[in-house]
Amino acid sequence: MVRDIVSALADLKEKEALKIVQERLSAGDDPLSILEDTKQAMGIIGKRFETREYFIPDLVYSGEILKEITKMVKLKLPKTAQDERPGKVIIGTVAGDIHDIGKNIVTFMLDINGFEVYDLGVDLPAQKFVEKIKETDANIVGLSGFLTLVFDSMKETIEAIKAAGLRDRVKIMVGGGLIDDEIRKYTGADAYGRDAIAAVSLARKWVGGK
Repeated sequence: MVRDIVSALADLKEKEALKIVQERLSAGDDPLSILEDTKQAMGIIGKRFETREYFIPDLVYSGEILKEITKMVKLKLPKTAQDERPGKVIIGTVAGDIHDIGKNIVTFMLDINGFEVYDLGVDLPAQKFVEKIKETDANIVGLSGFLTLVFDSMKETIEAIKAAGLRDRVKIMVGGGLIDDEIRKYTGADAYGRDAIAAVSLARKWVGGK
């Protein structure tokens, strides 16, 4: 059954994947084990994207399937499992960009991995991130952007966080289609995530998880 859900999700078979999840939940399977299996499937999807077997629309679709699975599984999670979140993550697309596909997928992945995620949306001025850090006391910030012109916006956002005296309280990752380590250095971020899988790995590392 485990292989079935991994294969169904990795192959983007929505009806089959949702049916298997429902059957496992009805049979009393541990909801957290189902989430672990979905993470394995997303890893396969990420590799297929890297090898160009899958494309952006496929990633979007996989994110939508994940969203439905998450809704089903959350209903069965014990309250303690929902409360024991490893960390808080603020994420958003910076000023000058309205692309949100990659951001949404990262949000889904962080959510199913237990993080408390605050998705601020798109085209966000730096102050929005500053205000949310103060409001939530989040320990991780994710800045997303697809266009080259947003590199300056990312840099300005991180400088605003520093000016507000909050830089030492948060780890910051940047991500987007054209982001690499040189851009990471330019913006002043702590790291960059190549994809949603990498973003989750970074977040786990920063909060002391595996």
